[in-house]
Amino acid sequence: MRLLVIEDEKKVASHIKKGLEGEGYAVDVIDNGEDASSMAKTYDYDLLIIDVMLPGKNGREVLKELRDNHDDTPAIFLTAKNSTEEKILGLDLGADDYLTKPFEFEELCARIRAILRRHESVRSTKLALADLELNPATHEVKRAGKRIDLTQKEYALLEYFLYNQGKVLTRTMIVEHVWDQDFDSFTNVVDVYINHLRAKIDQPFDKKLLHTARGFGYVLREQDAAHKD
Repeated sequence: MRLLVIEDEKKVASHIKKGLEGEGYAVDVIDNGEDASSMAKTYDYDLLIIDVMLPGKNGREVLKELRDNHDDTPAIFLTAKNSTEEKILGLDLGADDYLTKPFEFEELCARIRAILRRHESVRSTKLALADLELNPATHEVKRAGKRIDLTQKEYALLEYFLYNQGKVLTRTMIVEHVWDQDFDSFTNVVDVYINHLRAKIDQPFDKKLLHTARGFGYVLREQDAAHKD
């Protein structure tokens, strides 16, 4: 999962980023509304964490612009104001939740998990291809009924492939979703993780699902006569 934190208080932003990365999320941080709008339109985020009071374009304006453009990415507002009117305004603009500063980091994580579960249940209860299954609610992965243990990055990588099964994903697309904007896309880390994932979901089984699209990237699909690696 890739999250965008829009927060101009550097200590708060750093605390959130560090904590969420420790939970296995890829996290980008932006400190102003103008750049936040551009980032949210450019990259495919799973959730936005938006401070209401931002320099220039405020958080409400950022979210309204996104919703007006039919962007339904889940969003949590952060604010020091705790009035009922303030919360109603934010929710009516399209926010999924509202958290008042100061807050406990554990509560933020719980709210993120709850929102992502709701959105994942809309997309699919389970993700599957052939005999490979991933349950977004429990993070359980199985192939041919056998449980497969994955690291956080391996899980994020497989989830991204399953949501885009049959589609060729370039290394840049993978980096932008599974890692963050500061990641060096010229390293071979993506290929290393692809090999790790293959060793777990493909190597022990006869039918291979994760294929190389030579010169382009990788694709998760059932192999057939028309597609040879």
